[in-house]
Amino acid sequence: MEVAAASTEIWVLGWSAVLLILQVAAQATAAGDLGGEYLLGPRDEKRESKSILAGRLDRALKNLLETYPAFIAIVVALVVTGKTGGMAATGAWIWLAARVLYVFLYAGGVRAIRTLAWTVSIVGLVLMLIRLLF
Repeated sequence: MEVAAASTEIWVLGWSAVLLILQVAAQATAAGDLGGEYLLGPRDEKRESKSILAGRLDRALKNLLETYPAFIAIVVALVVTGKTGGMAATGAWIWLAARVLYVFLYAGGVRAIRTLAWTVSIVGLVLMLIRLLF
């Protein structure tokens, strides 16, 4: 059986998983003031970190999780339909680059440019959708 080369979109999907893991780790690390016992426990009681950075990283992670399912679904649909490459690949890279930038901007407390990065990530998704649907 021949193994097909992974499309650009699949490579970007893999790197997006790295981004997700790094965001989870960064947020958990920044919330260290909650204590190891709490962080390693069942977290039955709701506690919030007093760290501004931990709060920002938590919100950035939650924002990623709002569009991540759509990104994954579009990538899978592109691969299944054989519509990878071109505009779809460009859109995937745009989405990932904008999402990486978004984390740094959110963590740094940068407002307007952070929103621009989010908008650019949506443009990346739209490019992928255009390739998929037309």
